[in-house]
Amino acid sequence: MQIPLQIAFDGLDHSDAVEARVRERVDKLEQYCDRITGCRVVISVHHKNVSSLHRKGEPYHVAITCKVPGEELVVRRDPKEPKAHEDINVALRDAFSTMERRVKDYTARQKVV
Repeated sequence: MQIPLQIAFDGLDHSDAVEARVRERVDKLEQYCDRITGCRVVISVHHKNVSSLHRKGEPYHVAITCKVPGEELVVRRDPKEPKAHEDINVALRDAFSTMERRVKDYTARQKVV
């Protein structure tokens, strides 16, 4: 990658374990496509309750943007079911699975051209 990986946490504290998981998944994306020039991952929690004491049960939102020549591949995982992404690992898995499909599709399109 020409531009270093950017990982941002919004509405939650930084976690080394989550950052390591994100880095592993981005490395896997680069195995599918060596033309990724940049990647940004934003993990956020939008609290319904303004008190920081009540965080349990809030879904995680994950946005991934991968820059490739001629395109920008974007995935935004905003759960439709409130309990769908209460686990950050599930939210990351779902978002990166979708991005993997998009990267593979991009790579397949480039081989045809």
